[in-house]
Order: sequence, then structure tokens, then C-alpha cells
Amino acid sequence: MSSICSHLRIILVVIIDNHEYPSLPKLKHCFWHTSCNFKTQNKFSMQLWRPLVYLLLSATISSTILAQKIVYSEPDRDDSRRMNFEVIGKIGPNFQIYKNVRNRNYVTLYDNDMKEVTKVEHEYMPDDRLINVDFFPFSDFSYMIYQYQKRNVVYCMAAKIDASGNKVGDIMELDTSHIGFSTNNKIYSTLSSEDKSKIIVFKINSRNKRRYIFTSMLLNDRLELQKRSRIVIPMEEKDDYLDEFHLDNEGDLVFTEFYRNNNDNIGRATFMMKEAQSDSFATKELNIEKSFLDEIHIKVDNFNKRYFFTSFYYKQRRGNVDGFYFYIWDKETAGPIMEKTITFSEELRKEAKGDANIKMAFNDYFIRNIITKKDGGFILGSEAFYTTSRSSLWNRWDYLYGSPFMSPMDYYYYSPYYNSWWWRSRYSSNQSVRYHADNIVILSFSKEGNIEWSNVIRKEQFDDETDNLISYNLMNTGDHLHFLFNQEEKRVKLLNDYTIAPNGQINRNPTLKNLDRGYDFMAKYAKQVTARQMIVPCFYRNFICFAKIDYN
Repeated sequence: MSSICSHLRIILVVIIDNHEYPSLPKLKHCFWHTSCNFKTQNKFSMQLWRPLVYLLLSATISSTILAQKIVYSEPDRDDSRRMNFEVIGKIGPNFQIYKNVRNRNYVTLYDNDMKEVTKVEHEYMPDDRLINVDFFPFSDFSYMIYQYQKRNVVYCMAAKIDASGNKVGDIMELDTSHIGFSTNNKIYSTLSSEDKSKIIVFKINSRNKRRYIFTSMLLNDRLELQKRSRIVIPMEEKDDYLDEFHLDNEGDLVFTEFYRNNNDNIGRATFMMKEAQSDSFATKELNIEKSFLDEIHIKVDNFNKRYFFTSFYYKQRRGNVDGFYFYIWDKETAGPIMEKTITFSEELRKEAKGDANIKMAFNDYFIRNIITKKDGGFILGSEAFYTTSRSSLWNRWDYLYGSPFMSPMDYYYYSPYYNSWWWRSRYSSNQSVRYHADNIVILSFSKEGNIEWSNVIRKEQFDDETDNLISYNLMNTGDHLHFLFNQEEKRVKLLNDYTIAPNGQINRNPTLKNLDRGYDFMAKYAKQVTARQMIVPCFYRNFICFAKIDYN
């Protein structure tokens, strides 16, 4: 028996030294207590103890493997694949999901086991001509801001929804716009600050292509008006565009204005900032004379009071992607603290290239995630995304759904977010198109903009006619970044979970508990609702349902 104990001690020490399973130190403590009673009881044979040891180790290892769990909602008979929905979040003890079914509007509540608690119909909302709905969740209620058209007027309305899914108080009319046409596109755009203390509703009148009129309403967390502004934005060139609007915790709005000729590279760019109580924009031109930019992405760093701008850059017009462009603006000093470019190394290109050659390694990549760190550093996540078709080849200048910068010629108003997920078609198109989403490249940078580490999550995803089941979503649990996406194994799409530690180490987690072959996950539309919970929409046969993932 002492020989068995010695072997077990070796096994446990090796596993613990390798840091394979965090829960094993507790097992080590318990095991030493148990072994004291064994001593040298020779009457127990090795055959008797071996099953007990295996059971003990299996139970401990399983407690770690099964730390991630999935539970599913039962699909309602009305929740067809053509249903529009929005995951609101965890409000009070339950999870709330908004559903639009045949011009009827519901808020459905689910408990922690994703059992339906109740379904509340909101009959005050219009039966038709509903254009868009946005939700801003808090701990015990949420705000619903919706817009709809009645005759030649678009109304922007707000309602407060309590933890039971019911409307509280009166409906608020935030604004109206008179238009001379019928539209399904958003007129109003809505944003909230990271701490949810500020909400802004704005619209852009683009009838005069040289002179946009920007109208905004800044609200506090009680939807009380703090500032209403009406500002003229000169648009000097016909190919000038606005994009990437963000609101910081102080109520300041930041976005970009740039020149892009016929969906070409960006040759000139300016960032614009409107302070909360100001009726004008402060502007700063980016220094990109010696390079060309792709899409400019913005991240508000509220902790360090900074604005972070980044883009892929090119040394030649419509050339190969050469690296990243960075620009960081400090609010306290009212000046830039960094403006530089980082060129991709040959080693990183080899890791990221997939089927492309080294020079073209990043030509299909798009920036998906920007995560700022407290020390001023940041993490960028990008993904290879492209389509193939019998009729034509797609490139990043053609844009998958038409140019996101093309202002409709007959529209009086322009919303920078008119191609939203909530109202976007999720059904098969008439064209024969195959969508691809491949490797994910993650890079960590210091506050000086130097690469600290880089890593690649390898994947190959494709689907025909739709991109619902490809690409990934990111969940930040504080100690790790989780990348969730489908991978096809034996003709079945299984949800995979890869984690990245703060030092850049990648681990593939074991298959999540309760994966069911009947469910197809739309990971790209998932939403993190608490620090360690995520709601993922799923297709189940001809229905839409929702899965909750717990990271215990």
C-alpha cells in the first residue's frame, strides 16, 4: 500500500508543478490526510485501491473541466428564424430578451436555468413602420429607445422597462423629424457612456451634401435633457464621410471625418470632439501624408481619459496591408501623446497568412476588438474575413453589404449606423456566395505602442449564403479573454472556447458541458450579460432560442 501512495504522490506533484489543474492543491491536502490512515495495510491489494485512486483523480479533474456550462431556452412556437430580437441583459434576477414577431413586440424573461418566466407584450409600440429599437440596461431596469414613422414624421420615443418586463411611467417623446419619403433606415443614432451615466441621441441632416446639420440631445441616467445642440458640419469634398461615434463618461462625443475616394483608401482624416456642454466641434487632423488608412477605429479609454485611434495602413494606394497606425489623444493635456505606425514582422505574417502569401497575409483581416489596459497599453484582435463567389471576387474596398460610408442620395437624414444587426436581414440571399472567417490575430502593445506579445488562434470557418454561424465573439472575464466560435468536426459545428491569459498564452478549453448537436450557435451575435455569463442566440431546427454560458 505504501508503494501505491508513493506513486500517487508523484502523479499529484507532477500535475501540480505543471499547473494543469488549479483545483488539485486542495486534493493534495486531502490526499495526505487519507494516506496517513493507509500506512502499510497489506491486506488491501493494489487492485482494490486503483479504482478508488482513479475515481478520486477523475472527480477532481472533472470539477475543473465542467466549470463551464451551457443551458438552453425552449424555443417558443412564434420564435421562427425570421424573428427580430435583441438580448437586453440581466435585469434583476432574470435575463431579458426583446422579440419582434409579426409586428408584435415582446419582452421575454428567463430565469437562471433559461426557463421562461413570463412574456410581456408591449402594445403601445407601433404595429408597423417600426424602424429600430435600442436598449440600455441597468441593474434593475432598462431604457428602450425606439423610432418609427407615421405619415411623413419619424418619432424617437423612450420607455422605461422594469425587472418584470413591464413599462414603468409614461412614454417620452425625445424628438421628431419631418421627412418626405418612406424609410426603413435609422434616422436617430443612440449611444451610452461606459458607466451608463450619459446617453446621447443624435441625427444628421444630409440633404445638403456640403453642409451637414448635426442635432444631438445629451441625457443623464434619468433621461433628463442635459444639453441640446445643433451644429453645422462643413463637408468640403463629395467623398467626405463621418464614422465611428463614441461617447465618454463625461458626456463628450468623439468621431472621425475622412476623405475616401470611391471606396478607396483613406487619404485624409480628422477626428472631431464635441464637449458635453459645447455647441461646436474641436478638430484635429491626423498626420497620414506618407501612408494610406483602411477603416479608422476608435476606443474611449475612460480610465486614462484618452481617445485611441487605430487602423490598418498601407504604404501604397490599394497596396498590401503593411501594419497598424496608432494615434492617442490625451484629454487632460489636450494633445497627442502618440502617433506612429507598426510594421508587421515576417514571422507574424507567416503565422497569420493562412492560404495567402506572406506579402498579402493581412489583406483579408479586419480589426474586431480594441481593449485598453489600465497602464495605458492596449490589445488588438483582428480576423481574416472574406467571401468567394462564382460571379466575382470580393475585396475590402467593395464591402460586403455595400459601402458603410455611402450616404443614400434621396435621404434627408443619414445615420452612421443604418446597417445595424437588429434590423439587418439574416436570411439567404439570391446570390451564390460563400462566407469565410479564418484565423484570429491578437497583439498586445505597451503604452509606448511597442509589441509585447502576439498570438494566433487558428480556425477555418465557412458557410453558404449567410455569415450567421461564422466569426467569433469575445468574452472578458477579467483574468482571461475567451474567444468563442464554431468549428466543424465530423460535419457538426461545435462551439469552441479558446482563452488568452495576460501573458499571451493560448489554451483551448475542453468542450463545454451540455453541448447538444441540435443547436447551431450564432456566436458573433452573443452578448456578455454579467462578469461571467454570456447569452448566445442559437438556431434549433426552424426556431431561434438562446443559450446561457456560465463560467464558474
